[in-house]
Amino acid sequence: METKLTRLADEYAAIEVKLSAGRMAQAEMKELSRRHSELAPVVVRIRDLGKVERELADLEALLKGGDAEMRALAAVEKPTLEKRLAELSEQIKRDLLPKDLRDDKSVFLEIRAGAGGEEAALFAAELLRLYTRFAEIRGWKAELMELSATGLKGVKQAVIYLQGQGAYGWLAHEGGVHRVQRVPATEGSGRIHTSTVTVAVMPEVEENEITIKSEDLKIDTYRAGGAGGQNVNKVETAIRITHIPSGVIVQCQEERSQLKNRQKAMKMLQAKLAEAERVRAQAQDVQARRSQVGTGDRSEKIRTYNFPQNRMTDHRLERSWHNLPAIMEGDIGAALEALREEAVRRRLESQD
Repeated sequence: METKLTRLADEYAAIEVKLSAGRMAQAEMKELSRRHSELAPVVVRIRDLGKVERELADLEALLKGGDAEMRALAAVEKPTLEKRLAELSEQIKRDLLPKDLRDDKSVFLEIRAGAGGEEAALFAAELLRLYTRFAEIRGWKAELMELSATGLKGVKQAVIYLQGQGAYGWLAHEGGVHRVQRVPATEGSGRIHTSTVTVAVMPEVEENEITIKSEDLKIDTYRAGGAGGQNVNKVETAIRITHIPSGVIVQCQEERSQLKNRQKAMKMLQAKLAEAERVRAQAQDVQARRSQVGTGDRSEKIRTYNFPQNRMTDHRLERSWHNLPAIMEGDIGAALEALREEAVRRRLESQD
């Protein structure tokens, strides 16, 4: 680790020399400035770590010699410095973790009603609102790509496209089965029902990241349907694309332009195929599985929303949050941050 820290400090110093000279192409200047900003807080901690280590060495010398008064002062100061040393070491370990290049990518978030009939569809609509509101709170752009609604304001299936800083990093652990327990509005006897909704989170991929052959695609056009099944378009602008080898189907009907719907549907298909490949590869990688907070598999029950108890429980963390009405309005950041912290902790453990 010490060699790595020295290398980072040397790289930072070399970049500062180059930037101060200023004679370089604009692209190189931009890349060096980006790397300089990335390294700056790490190098500050590296320098602080060296300073604390030197101060501790001085204290050890005082504890071995000197007069009684100096030894007493050194003994009092030592625990504080040791605590600071541990904190800096932990933070630097985090700094040295390889960055997940997907963290800042935009995401396609797919929500499907599971077991529970209309109650599941109603909760799927509420989860769609939850994630949309969370995106608004974060200052992201939320765009509805696909919506299959029910007659009672429920959602059979929906896909939203979320663009914003750290979108995938924040939502990476939301994939899986979300369970809701509550008394449905239509339930006269007051019995609590349990329903499920599945969520899939797929980072957007670049076109060159995955190859799709045109002959492997079946493309259908149809009229975008409005409420009650009425046609709101007299022309077939909606697009459904089937990837024949995998059986994956995507569709987009939210744009008035068939071309735009097709472009968006293709992006969604690329993301789904890339995610399927990632899950397949991860299933073969024992070390990767150990470092995950759950697998994100749709069959895995990750969370329960218990309305009678005003509680949301994440089963991977074995931890609960209350004030469910606020959470359902998008105030889910605390739970997502706890999942991010757990992911970092597991990655640190896997490297020990």
